[in-house]
Amino acid sequence: MCKRLPNPRLAKIHRSYTVDEAARCFGVHRNTVRQWIKRGLPVCDDKRPTLVLGRDLASYLQVKRTINKRPCRPGQIYCVRCRAPRSPAGDMADYIASSATSGRLVGICPDCDALMNRRVSLANLLQVGGELVITMPQAHSRIGDTHHPFVNSDFK
Repeated sequence: MCKRLPNPRLAKIHRSYTVDEAARCFGVHRNTVRQWIKRGLPVCDDKRPTLVLGRDLASYLQVKRTINKRPCRPGQIYCVRCRAPRSPAGDMADYIASSATSGRLVGICPDCDALMNRRVSLANLLQVGGELVITMPQAHSRIGDTHHPFVNSDFK
């Protein structure tokens, strides 16, 4: 199951939300909003019902969203297993095209030996690649693409 963080732009900044309203707005359970309050989401006062300002809710979710981001510098690819950007082993990566204008860099993590992938535009390949040695493997030709098909037959 993919765990997605709520979009902070859904909160209206000039409105106050109860726990139930905030949960409905972001499509999460009421207990999730209560956990946000325990972890630092500011509330209006200590009276019931618990009210949260939309401005505070949006800024809390924005900070929560950006706190775990680890941007990759040129020459780095994000390793999902290590949860950190790394330079691939041997500073080598393959560019595998998915369309005429974009593709992905594939490298091997030097720490855990897992495959690392990074989406990249063909126009930005040199900036993103940095000091990496990038190879562009070519696809093998198919039998149907040859002018003289091979006949594997014993008939004379």
